[in-house]
Amino acid sequence: MDLKHFIKSFFLCAIIGAFLSANAQQNASIDSLLALKNTTTNPIFKKLGKPSKSSGFAMKGYWIWDGCAVKGEDGKYHMFCSRWPDSLLMHPAWMATSEIIHCVADKAEGPYQFVSTVFTARGAQYWDGRSTFNPQVFKHKGKYYMFYTGSTHPFEEPTAKAFDLQSKWCIVGRSNKRVGIAVADNVNGPWQRLDKPLLATEPNTFYSFLTSNPTAVINDDGSVLLMFKGRSHKGNVHSGMSLGVAYAKNILGPYTVVNNKKPVFNYEDWGEQEDPFMWKDANGYHVIFKDQVARFTGERGAGVLSHSKDGVHWSLDKNPKAWTKILEWSDGTKQQMGQLERPFIMFENNKPAYLFFSTMDGIGGFENGSYAKVIVIPFTVK
Repeated sequence: MDLKHFIKSFFLCAIIGAFLSANAQQNASIDSLLALKNTTTNPIFKKLGKPSKSSGFAMKGYWIWDGCAVKGEDGKYHMFCSRWPDSLLMHPAWMATSEIIHCVADKAEGPYQFVSTVFTARGAQYWDGRSTFNPQVFKHKGKYYMFYTGSTHPFEEPTAKAFDLQSKWCIVGRSNKRVGIAVADNVNGPWQRLDKPLLATEPNTFYSFLTSNPTAVINDDGSVLLMFKGRSHKGNVHSGMSLGVAYAKNILGPYTVVNNKKPVFNYEDWGEQEDPFMWKDANGYHVIFKDQVARFTGERGAGVLSHSKDGVHWSLDKNPKAWTKILEWSDGTKQQMGQLERPFIMFENNKPAYLFFSTMDGIGGFENGSYAKVIVIPFTVK
């Protein structure tokens, strides 16, 4: 072998070796993260089952996100989620073009079938006139309530070439995000949405820039504790993400931000956290959310579990990690997901039965993903 061929062979072997080493490291990381499920005492993580790849919902031509579901009087499972065209960037196109849709399945896991569009754009003059997302649907005393986020902007429809984080659609759409509610007598609609949001922004608070990502506990008397994400103005830009709570005597409001209008999870002490799902049982309030910066889980984008007696003062679970972004599918394969967020727990007989997630491929960032869908993970009985 001459020197030229030797060098070529050497570098080829080095590349193959590096690839095999990286693969081995990734497989070791996947196995070690999944192994935590066998040792943790976290009541969410240890009971997560294995989802089917056909579970949930995907739709050709769209990014699908924000899945939640309720069981209707017809015995079927009704899922509400967000969609926006995959001809645009997955992130941040939802800020300007998302709409909420309705899907139905015979089983909680799905697969779900598209039924209708619940909210389309209704005009820039409305607070939620150009984009709607983050739905969470609850049934209470014969009516259905949908908490969601809306936004508006005065511009033409964006194009893939023009749309990014620095675009006018993103800048205006992000700053106009507000939490609202819609109500229906039937799970199939029609849904009546209000002309004003439930949670407007307020100067000199942690939510002076935006409110979004609502999750609610509706009490028997109709009072509500609502957790939401806020950002504040920092000069001409916005702050990191914090979580706060608001209270209302009635589901439709008015809502008052409690805790002296201070966040219950502030980004300075907790790191950035988002996508909360909150519930209540005999032991108090509980919330799971996305650990955006790996502050408590050691894994960016993994899940955190926290508990509270009053919904205001929170403490982490003894083993706070509630999920990993590694999925172990029912067919035995394992997959590192780029994103696994927007959790929603469906309860049956007052116990967690299914965990809905928004997920996509593309490790390293939203811009690397080729699809986005909702999956449903069953809880195991242990």
